[in-house]
Amino acid sequence: MRIISRDQHCISRRSISPNALRVLYRLRDAGFAAYLVGGAVRDLLLGRNPKDFDVATDATPDQLKQLFRNCRLIGRRFRLAHIVFGQEIIEVATFRANDDDGSGDRKVHDGGLLLRDNVYGSIEDDAIRRDFTTNALYYAISDFSVRDYIGGFEDVQQRVLRLIGDPEQRYREDPVRMLRAIRLSAKLEFAIEEATAEPIARLAGLLAEVAPARLFEETLKLFLSGHAVASFEGLERFGLLDMLLPQVVEALRSNRNGALRRVLIEGLRSTDARVEADESVSPAFLFALLLWPAYCRALAVLQSQGMSLEEAQQRAADRVTLNQMQTIALPRRFSLPMREIWLMQPRFSTRQRKRVFRLLAHPRFRAAYDFMMLRQVVSDEHAADMAFWREVQQKSGDELAEIFGPGGGAVEGEAPPRRRGRRRLTITVDPE
Repeated sequence: MRIISRDQHCISRRSISPNALRVLYRLRDAGFAAYLVGGAVRDLLLGRNPKDFDVATDATPDQLKQLFRNCRLIGRRFRLAHIVFGQEIIEVATFRANDDDGSGDRKVHDGGLLLRDNVYGSIEDDAIRRDFTTNALYYAISDFSVRDYIGGFEDVQQRVLRLIGDPEQRYREDPVRMLRAIRLSAKLEFAIEEATAEPIARLAGLLAEVAPARLFEETLKLFLSGHAVASFEGLERFGLLDMLLPQVVEALRSNRNGALRRVLIEGLRSTDARVEADESVSPAFLFALLLWPAYCRALAVLQSQGMSLEEAQQRAADRVTLNQMQTIALPRRFSLPMREIWLMQPRFSTRQRKRVFRLLAHPRFRAAYDFMMLRQVVSDEHAADMAFWREVQQKSGDELAEIFGPGGGAVEGEAPPRRRGRRRLTITVDPE
């Protein structure tokens, strides 16, 4: 063990959540070991502001429940305590051992997947069983030192991401660690150490064993944490994108002019900017963006077979959504708005009064409009449509009524729309 004393590191209690300090002090005063642990310690050493503050202790979950009235115990695979302070939750974990003590609280699948891990041990045991060295650092409230059991302090200084133990075994225990490696590398701008990186492409198929609901949560972390572009490129580089978004990979490979990739990257860059500005990004919009290449490819294929736009849109949306659900469990509260964003894209070419007002009143109008704006990166073919809708949104009700010609038909000076006939959605994609 290496002890980095208070005068040798930059962590100050002023940078730690007051609620986390309350938990640490109460544990200490009750005679238990109390440490700030993991990403919070790493981020504080890097001069960053941690999003979450996790605590490690030798107190068992039942002892924590007795010590904190605002405590609730969660999890079966990993038993944890959540200490609730209004909107903030401090997660407290008991030191875990890396070996089975025969109690039945540690269960491993034949393939190596860790199904349950609730065997408790010492702080040294706990450090060894963590995933990355940079996450195995402990800030002690007793003397304000940092405890390093596995070389994480040096790896933080060198900006290197390194798995603890044998990388292949650790990935087999929990394949999501491969996604975490990509996400942390993108977030921290750390290099992935060679031995840690090597097995990822070979073991990418293990993600098929992960529950689709868990992969949904991990996908949100990858793309809604402010480093979506770097995460996407990392997933591509290590072959993990094929497992998460197989339809998208197929569509991007078949799109010879690269238009769909440009829309996707521009959308992820815009997402990063919104996160940086502390603005919200809907998971529905995110998946509309991520799956747009797959939707465009399916739509182009169906239209090339002579299917009308309306029918092709519905079938393409159904096909892409259902296929994706086999990998990532996309909840209906997000999949339905995602489909609406896609289906609304051709409607921006309308100029009829009733259709314009109906589109403006649609609850997904703004999201669909923003999506159309992203598509302008590839082609200015819809520039006139976007100029019209920009003007429409800036006008009051009376001013809006004046835009339209007599009788509430098309905009004055525009040709009236055809009553019947097939329309095509310009998507700039090769159907092959």
